[in-house]
Amino acid sequence: MKKPSFLERLTGSVATDEYDRVLDSKHEFGADDEQDGQYAEEDENWDNDPQDDHKPKEGELPVDMYQTNDTIVIRALVAGVSPTDLDISITRDMVTIRGLREEFQESADDNYYHRELFWGSFSRTLLLPEEVIIDEADAQEKHGLLEIRLPKLDKNRSTQLKVKSQVNINK
Repeated sequence: MKKPSFLERLTGSVATDEYDRVLDSKHEFGADDEQDGQYAEEDENWDNDPQDDHKPKEGELPVDMYQTNDTIVIRALVAGVSPTDLDISITRDMVTIRGLREEFQESADDNYYHRELFWGSFSRTLLLPEEVIIDEADAQEKHGLLEIRLPKLDKNRSTQLKVKSQVNINK
């Protein structure tokens, strides 16, 4: 059986006669389906990046984001993280929250019944639905809840500009 291309494997679009041959009642599975195990080996290792094995995994911070008439509010649970270990970057249309939750391990790994808490570095980047005024943004943490308040940019606001004259009257 001819090895299907990546696109054929992804979409499942393999020629009908190939399916007919495999689905034929006389067909013995494994006889000529895979050539030298290459196909199966590629499936096992398709997302194994040797560079990833040495990098610590970074968690994704779950958040709530909502808006009021004049503000976008982002909330995230950051219990166990010192406010000094949080890094919040804001542009007019994007917010990135990074942090580190350090593990305090009181027992050996094999003495745990459950290990569900996330320890280590985490981050989250959010595209904002509207532009914000970054100089007026505010972030507060209380009882493990981080709240970021981002005032929306008022695009309808206008002002009257007075024209100054640079004419020199001295003759």
